[in-house]
Amino acid sequence: MKNPIQLSPKEMINAYMLFFVVHGAQIGVGIQGFQRIIYQEARQDAWISVLLACIATHIVAFCMIKTLEIYGSNDLYGIQQDIYGKWMGNFLNAMYVFYCFVAFFSVLRNYIEVIQAWIFPSIGTWFLSATLLIIIIYAFTGGLRVIVGVSFFSVILSLWIIPMLAFPLKYSSVDSLFPILENDIRSILKGAHSMTFTIIGFEILNVFYPFVKDKKNIRKPVHLGLLFSTFIYLSVMLVSITYYSEGKLVKTIWATLTLFSFISFPFIERFEFVAVCFWMLIIIPNLCLYLWAAYRGVIRLVNIRGTTFVWIFSCFVFIATLIIQTRTQINTINTIFGHTAFYVVFVYPILLWLLAILKKNFRLKKVQKNEQT
Repeated sequence: MKNPIQLSPKEMINAYMLFFVVHGAQIGVGIQGFQRIIYQEARQDAWISVLLACIATHIVAFCMIKTLEIYGSNDLYGIQQDIYGKWMGNFLNAMYVFYCFVAFFSVLRNYIEVIQAWIFPSIGTWFLSATLLIIIIYAFTGGLRVIVGVSFFSVILSLWIIPMLAFPLKYSSVDSLFPILENDIRSILKGAHSMTFTIIGFEILNVFYPFVKDKKNIRKPVHLGLLFSTFIYLSVMLVSITYYSEGKLVKTIWATLTLFSFISFPFIERFEFVAVCFWMLIIIPNLCLYLWAAYRGVIRLVNIRGTTFVWIFSCFVFIATLIIQTRTQINTINTIFGHTAFYVVFVYPILLWLLAILKKNFRLKKVQKNEQT
């Protein structure tokens, strides 16, 4: 099935940029406090859960690439239309657009909560939501290359945060990691499952693929991007386990940001304020990529201009941020979305790959049969 949407050469990107796209999409608000949720399940073996979850991303990415290679220059939306037919395919496309909407909202609402909890407790949700949405709208209207550029600078300009993890290491104890594998495999796997909300984002590859110039070279940058994310998540988890006592880590909501609160310089006393503000640069790629992925799905369903879509989309998100206000509501959304995302990101791509193979074999047999007759 050919891609019904013609792509301009100006919209195409080089394969190596997928390293920044994949990594930028994975690192977001989840890393600010993912340790507590995983530690509740796997205790000192939580770092093993992180490692297993990251390995799973490589397996799923492999299946995604295999599926996309079967269809050449098509994206997830076109593949679903081909495999399931027009009506069922469009229904699934609409569901994926809704998934992108909820992902966008979850990232935005969680970051707003962090700003209100750490820096500006009295500032209104509506003001923060409107401000961030205007920034995202501006980036989106610049086109795909601007969004990819934002991802590039987000990764490069945030590298300085990684060495800051060395400060808590002065007060860490390696003994907190032992005994290794004390918890049963079920607890470790449950911990890995809890990583879903934190580690998703790389599924954006399903929509980005048609826009890559040298498609034969995408494997290396994609897996390197995932590997770099693995390094960061694993490093943060190991530092957190060795730094916090068992009881404190379970009670700390934003463990990563709390690590930064112990860092101080002669010219910066509250370093965590800098980290929270700078985190906006990290989440902007998340928001831009999910918004762009939703737009690619919507134009498969209806004829709509990009500017019209982004304003309608932003209005719905703005209203949702005003409705979801309490910590309990935000946690409920995160939990439901995390469970849904597990099947969308880690289960469905494998199933889709198998269906694509069956469809391909069926077509080959049909062609061979026609040639014989």
